[in-house]
Amino acid sequence: MSVTEMFSYIQGFLSADQDIREDIRKVVQVLEQTAREILTVLQSVHQPTGFKDIPSKCTKARELFCTVRKHTGELKTKFPAEQYYRYHELWRFVLQRLAFLAAFVVYLESEALVTREEVAQILAIEVDREKGFHLDVEDYLAGVLIMASELSRLAVNSVTAGDYGRPLRISNFINELDSGFRLLNLKNDPLRKRYDGLKYDVKKIEEVVYDLSIRGLAKEQEQEPGEEK
Repeated sequence: MSVTEMFSYIQGFLSADQDIREDIRKVVQVLEQTAREILTVLQSVHQPTGFKDIPSKCTKARELFCTVRKHTGELKTKFPAEQYYRYHELWRFVLQRLAFLAAFVVYLESEALVTREEVAQILAIEVDREKGFHLDVEDYLAGVLIMASELSRLAVNSVTAGDYGRPLRISNFINELDSGFRLLNLKNDPLRKRYDGLKYDVKKIEEVVYDLSIRGLAKEQEQEPGEEK
């Protein structure tokens, strides 16, 4: 093979790779748009009137996840399954965002931590890397940490809405989450930095709970319905 032929071959390889990347970017852009739509729906729970309408907001978000599943299915076809990590950076951010949104919906519905398997099911992707397009464990953890930040905001806004019990439950949940993350030896620098933010979320929520306690609102909320204050 001559030098010219060799470089022509390399150019063909580079062109094919660029075509794959462009196809992936097009699908990712649609996923990003859908993620923004889901976030817009869920952001309304932070409004004073939004707390009364959480179930319907979650239902609407679940409907939009149907669109997500359609496009994750399309994304799987845009690259060879064995080259997942070659192109991972192209969809990493949006997958973390979608994991956060799935985690937030599940928390609003049940006040429980979504599992990696549940997120993968919501997004219609795999858990095991051997099966192809999957939810990387670090992307799942990043999504959970984004949710923690959103819950710290929810704790503050729930007080404004007169829901004094919710910050206490969020505080318990976030403390359990923090304890869980402390068990992990995080080597991923971006994930480690995001975990550092969890400490501030814990502190922010603790301040909300403390404020409720000194005002007597936490104790008042803990009383049984019908019990005299």
